[in-house]
Amino acid sequence: MDYTRISYKIDGRKGVITLKRPDKRNAIDDVMVSELTRAVAAAGRDPDVKALLLQAAGPAFCAGADLEYLSRMAKFDLEENRMDSFRLANLFRTIYELRKPVVAVVNGPALAGGCGLASVCDFIIASAERAQFGYTEVHIGFVPAIVMFFLVKRVGEGRARELVLRGNVLSAAEAKEIGLISMVVPEKDLQPAAERLLEELLTQNSLRSMSLCKELLAKLHGMNLADALDFAANINAAARMTSECKQGVTAFLNKEPLQW
Repeated sequence: MDYTRISYKIDGRKGVITLKRPDKRNAIDDVMVSELTRAVAAAGRDPDVKALLLQAAGPAFCAGADLEYLSRMAKFDLEENRMDSFRLANLFRTIYELRKPVVAVVNGPALAGGCGLASVCDFIIASAERAQFGYTEVHIGFVPAIVMFFLVKRVGEGRARELVLRGNVLSAAEAKEIGLISMVVPEKDLQPAAERLLEELLTQNSLRSMSLCKELLAKLHGMNLADALDFAANINAAARMTSECKQGVTAFLNKEPLQW
């Protein structure tokens, strides 16, 4: 499959997506949205891929919307804007609901739509020296609407209100403090830290278990207590019936080492 804005490869049991517009600070346009959606979906379908890594080439992770793309968007009518917005929403949902863990490695600024892209991943590992995070859309009269649902789930409504209404930019340390990101490491340790996390996910955890955990996290939000517990009980019962659960329990009871 040919890509012009990104690259996608399989490395061992992980899929690796790299944003590849370093001269544009990996800015998002409609082509990149389409290519990212296809690559994430391909990783989801591939039985040999157990986890997904999202990274970027160059000094920035993603600086938001491409300037040429913004210029074109300014001329869209309402229906064109609706369809374009739905395509971005579909990308965010595809990443968020992927039945495999997704790790984002943020090497530099992740702003506006770029911050949204990182926010829908399961884990965010950031460079202590260069990573920045911000939903800066209000500064140009825009709204970070599509990421809002995911942002509120990630940091809570109070923090989300502050981030989107101020549009301020956070350092990696500040983003970690409010729970927006998972880990801050020195620049030189960025890739090793990602590899260690991915190795943990690949070798210590059942893919079926992680998939069911992600399904629970995606669907429990908004349920009342009775419905949530009923759904959780059914997932729990289904998990017990899987071959992976039976294998894991047997290994645990027999005190046998287990590598997934």
